[in-house]
Amino acid sequence: MRVPLAVRNLLAELEKRDTPERFIRATEAVERLFELALKRLDDGSIFVSTGDIPAMWLRDSTWQLRPMLAACDGSGEVEEIIGAVSRRQAEYVLIDPYANAFNDAPNGGGWHKDFKDQNPWVFERKYELDSLAAFIDLAVRLYRVTGYKDHLDERFWRAAKLAVSIIETELDHERKSYRFVRRFAPKRDYLSHRGFGAPHATRVGLSWSGFRPSDDACVLPYLIPANAHASVVLGQLASVASEFGKTELSSQSASLGSTIGDAVREHGTVVREVGDIAGAIYAFEVDGRGSRILTEDPNVPSLLSLPYLGWCSPDDPTYVLTRKWIFSDLNPRFIQGRFLAGLNSSHTPRRNIWPLALAIQGLTTSDLEESARCLMLIETTDAGTGRVHESINVDDPAKFTREWFSWADLTYVHLVLKVNGLSAKAD
Repeated sequence: MRVPLAVRNLLAELEKRDTPERFIRATEAVERLFELALKRLDDGSIFVSTGDIPAMWLRDSTWQLRPMLAACDGSGEVEEIIGAVSRRQAEYVLIDPYANAFNDAPNGGGWHKDFKDQNPWVFERKYELDSLAAFIDLAVRLYRVTGYKDHLDERFWRAAKLAVSIIETELDHERKSYRFVRRFAPKRDYLSHRGFGAPHATRVGLSWSGFRPSDDACVLPYLIPANAHASVVLGQLASVASEFGKTELSSQSASLGSTIGDAVREHGTVVREVGDIAGAIYAFEVDGRGSRILTEDPNVPSLLSLPYLGWCSPDDPTYVLTRKWIFSDLNPRFIQGRFLAGLNSSHTPRRNIWPLALAIQGLTTSDLEESARCLMLIETTDAGTGRVHESINVDDPAKFTREWFSWADLTYVHLVLKVNGLSAKAD
């Protein structure tokens, strides 16, 4: 696909405000999105590959397209493209709401076939609460920001109703309803306790998730950042559904969003001493029975990304202290090396941090100097490729994973736009 004129105009404005090197880098990232990652299917919807893996993740595709909202100018071209991505997401939710990634055709391709009855459209069937929340987010955000509504057709409302129903059902997760076992794989790739996941309390107001946004298995099944995001988008869906006369869905979404939000505040925090300050910080995962895991994920949703998700402001006291904890030695996922420091993941080598998390760090601070530092770190540790990789070694940036990770590319673009005062519609 060609880059739309409205996006070219946005990049032209960026060229006036920043260095030629940064303009070129951002432009190339955007061109890769439109020319290599987006594919118009026969039904008019748009498939979005995550980069060098030929599959579309519900989560990744939402965050890949979010920065392009900044280019929406009322002409309708960018709005139609984002809407077409939303329509493809809706089709995938209708195919299998428990899947996280999909093929561009029913060809049976996949990372691994983990279910005998796995639909040939499904690339991977890891149930992740954030996948359903991301689907709702993109559709609702496009409408709220631009007023564009062609994607909010009956197929969307069917998919939205199904997504809300699944999120609600998982408040009272039936242990035998979903089992994920992958033989001869790392432990992070399948659920504990013989594939059923850790024991947990039910009906505490939180929605169960099998896997994290890294596609790694949850240790405890109530993923706090995913629940926080779900609470936000359910509230937004309730308002939009009301506007479209979907009274029952509006009421259900509002109630569910409120229930989950209250539960995040009740079960999702713990008092800790961070440096010379003691107070509440967010836990990453909980079981509803008192057990909590204090860690972080460099993907989105994460604790770091809570303002990006609309859960809180950057100066919210609980978030501020949580952020201080995230970037401290108290956090087992924070590592420092010769060239940089940041967040690592069990998904990638131990000494690697994720530039995606550096971009989110820059997007969730009110300090433009911190945002600028994050940009510089991303740009100067890319092994000279001009691309934002999945992860890079903190001691030797020439060692990295994934040659092309479009989600990371576009989150970097979002940060570039923010630093230059051009990201308002995408924020």
